Amino acid sequence: MIDQLLDLDEKLFLILNGFGHPYLDAPMLWLSDKYIWIPLYALVVFLIYQKFGTRFWIPVLSLIVLVTLTDQVTSSFMKPFFERLRPCHNPQFADTIFIIKGCGGKYGFASSHAANTMGFALFNFFLLDKKWVGRTLITWSGLVGFSRIYLGVHYPGDVLAGFIVGGLLAYLVFRIMIILGSGQLKSPFLQ
Repeated sequence: MIDQLLDLDEKLFLILNGFGHPYLDAPMLWLSDKYIWIPLYALVVFLIYQKFGTRFWIPVLSLIVLVTLTDQVTSSFMKPFFERLRPCHNPQFADTIFIIKGCGGKYGFASSHAANTMGFALFNFFLLDKKWVGRTLITWSGLVGFSRIYLGVHYPGDVLAGFIVGGLLAYLVFRIMIILGSGQLKSPFLQ
């Protein structure tokens, strides 16, 4: 069963990575660059400040805890535990995949980019009244996840697992924040 899932994951990777086109290379690198998104993060912090005023530090601190958790669970626990080679480190694909720029660490399961962005997106989906913000962030997370496959550094299963980890941790951190906030914070998700 596991072998069949891994085989399917590799086949799907080859299809998605095969979409490589020079016009898409720069946008995909851009999507995967975590620093280019600083204005987006600043906008979200501003929206949180708009909603919560002087209590905005509670959700912002919770977001920092969340991203730290998603990153550490995937990078420090899952990758060394599962030891699944990234496709760009897999000798089986050496001559068949498109690698745009670098490969990253040796192991790729689960994608930290996917976990971090989905955690960030869902937390803000739960938190903010503006559903368009949550939907936009979820779409952004999906595009970042696809970019990781396009760039040859993750299998679709790595990205999917990252999305699941990010989503579960977002819900957990959000619920803990609400409980510890003792009614000081209101969320449309809880109404």
